[in-house]
Amino acid sequence: MVEFLDHTVAWWVWIIGGLILIILELATGSFITLGLGMASVLVGVIDLIIPMGLLMQLILWILFSIAFITLLFKWFKKQESVSNIGQSNLGLDTIGTVTSEITPSSRGKVLFDEPLLGSTRWSASSEYSIEIGIRVTIVAVNGQIIKVAPINKL
Repeated sequence: MVEFLDHTVAWWVWIIGGLILIILELATGSFITLGLGMASVLVGVIDLIIPMGLLMQLILWILFSIAFITLLFKWFKKQESVSNIGQSNLGLDTIGTVTSEITPSSRGKVLFDEPLLGSTRWSASSEYSIEIGIRVTIVAVNGQIIKVAPINKL
């Protein structure tokens, strides 16, 4: 049986199988089938250049598969997939000036020195009573409500 497969499995079988696996990767998105497909195509190309037996082809395919999958996972792990835009901790070091009085029971308005999510004017709340003109910094962001504190209270 092994002798039959040695003569039957040609280089083009590896390449076609690899291309099928690479196309299947579009449906899975796991990078495992991509690594297996790339290894299969590489074994097919090597077998075209240097004819070898089935056992050697399988060994090369396993080694290349492990190498490609490892490299793909390491490369994609290094890629930043999440940005901080819109996150609660964005701009916590931004300083602004109160333009409408803030009390613990009501919101006021703050004009920030740098834009936060595209705007420099925001409604803000605070645990302190803060008069107009006082410099404040952001303590927390809860959804669309910005909590501020006077700089001298920090």
